[in-house]
Amino acid sequence: MKYWFFIFALIAISCSKTDTKTAENFTTKFEKSKGTETATYLETIAFYKKLAAAYPQITIQEIGETDSGYPLHLILFNTDKNFNINQLKNSTKNIIFINNGIHPGESDGIDASMLLLRNLVQSPEKIKKLKSIILAIIPVYNVGGALNRNSYSRVNQNGPKEYGFRGNARNYDLNRDFIKADTKNAQSFAKIFTSLNPDVFIDTHVSNGADYQYSITHLFTQHNKLGNDLGTFIEYKMKPAIVNSLHLKNILITPYVNVCGKTPENGFSQFFDSPRYSTGYTTLFNTLGLMVETHMLKPYKIRVEQTYSLLNSVIKFTIKNGTKIKELRKKAVQNILKNKTYPINYQLDKSNFTVFQFKGFEGKIIPSKVTTGKRLFYDETKPYTKPIPYYNQFKPTKYINIPKAYILKNGWWRVLNRLKENHINYTVFEKDTTINVVVQHIKSFKTNPKVFEGHYMHYQTETTQTNQKVKFFKNDIYIPVNQSGARYLFETLEGSATDSFFNWNYFDTILQQKEGYSPYVFEDIAEQCLKENPTLKKALKSKIKSDTAFANNPKAQLDFVYKNSPYYEPAHLKLPIYKVY
Repeated sequence: MKYWFFIFALIAISCSKTDTKTAENFTTKFEKSKGTETATYLETIAFYKKLAAAYPQITIQEIGETDSGYPLHLILFNTDKNFNINQLKNSTKNIIFINNGIHPGESDGIDASMLLLRNLVQSPEKIKKLKSIILAIIPVYNVGGALNRNSYSRVNQNGPKEYGFRGNARNYDLNRDFIKADTKNAQSFAKIFTSLNPDVFIDTHVSNGADYQYSITHLFTQHNKLGNDLGTFIEYKMKPAIVNSLHLKNILITPYVNVCGKTPENGFSQFFDSPRYSTGYTTLFNTLGLMVETHMLKPYKIRVEQTYSLLNSVIKFTIKNGTKIKELRKKAVQNILKNKTYPINYQLDKSNFTVFQFKGFEGKIIPSKVTTGKRLFYDETKPYTKPIPYYNQFKPTKYINIPKAYILKNGWWRVLNRLKENHINYTVFEKDTTINVVVQHIKSFKTNPKVFEGHYMHYQTETTQTNQKVKFFKNDIYIPVNQSGARYLFETLEGSATDSFFNWNYFDTILQQKEGYSPYVFEDIAEQCLKENPTLKKALKSKIKSDTAFANNPKAQLDFVYKNSPYYEPAHLKLPIYKVY
């Protein structure tokens, strides 16, 4: 009798769990509000916790810190139920990584991802089709900004009713922080991203800018910068397939409208995502990147629904082309290294464009009703389809010769922390060692007089190189280039790279001389230096003869002798990063 009671009890419990799971339909705040509201940070996390408790294919993990004091969460979907982040990067499955809420006022992806994952796990047929895919989702990346809710900071945006703020808990724009990594958010992201090594990355946004007929735009990783076979694949295979799949759903999509003039009618160019941006950063690890930008003026309901459709299209494309994607990514590093050189700066090729049939609204200048001036006005009663130039080709303007390795002097711990977070392989010298290396010297640079994300950035940096025999000490850091993060090394450790650590002020202490001289004392020393060094004496006379300003500046002449003498400190303007060939 006890036996049958036990069986009936198990059946009752099982039915109870099934009924609860069925009864809990996981309706989101977005749906309950008929597409006018977005979930708060706490509501989003609670939703995923309940979903993970009900469906074994999902887990939610606290995976790192953020500046807000709240953890960074990661949602994983895997039909194999393996959720060990350190094992998944070696999986034969394709990993799709979706990042939401980097700007929490642009909340479309937060709600779309909730709908996406719920609809997947509630359909046995969909689960079967996803056996070759792992989904990784950051539900809300900018937690501090998400907690700072309001209804006014996105003044140009049509819904939702309330939303988060662009700046994080320390008022950083996280989509400018991927290389400099000033925030705990970015540091945690790097660890997650390089642990997973995803094949495809999607960042969800809402655009500001011109008005036009489209509700959604795409910003794929710039194909010239991605380069090689991956660049060809993303531009001529992946992008057309995603665009066509949306067209079949009656969803119009355009490249992100980065206007060349005041309106799209003058043409527009592809946005160049340098490594400070999410898709620029993910490119450094040969991941196919896509930023979705819905249009600020379109209703929130439509924007979320179209983001949802795009996410589904990317998943289907990845399932169909997963083997090819894996193959291209596996070869990417070796394809880069065999070229011997690597481009670190680009510019838009204005001579090369395609003609794009753009669906816009007529723009005109009319008198302002607010000021004494005039304003731009888009007339939505006058839609048009016009051929306009679309500039999506960038050409390299500077190359480096690819070294065998870099050596970083011990003591530059901020740089070392970045290498660790990005799972860069390195070793340390076990004893003092002397090696022939190439030394980088800062020749010239400009500094932005306005603060940008907590920095006064350098730009137009030029370096010179010298071959020297340098003594390295025990615990100096040796970084081989032949690894998955090769591109990360090139674009951070080369002084003249756009988003190099130098340009982000990591090495500003080398710009200041720590020792000097009293001119009246050094005069005698300088005289002796010139007697002992005829070559220096000849160089001084030559410069005086050829440079009028220099000839009229005795102080500059004495400084010239000093800087070409053994007394000049070698650390000044010398990067503590050396190259081994």
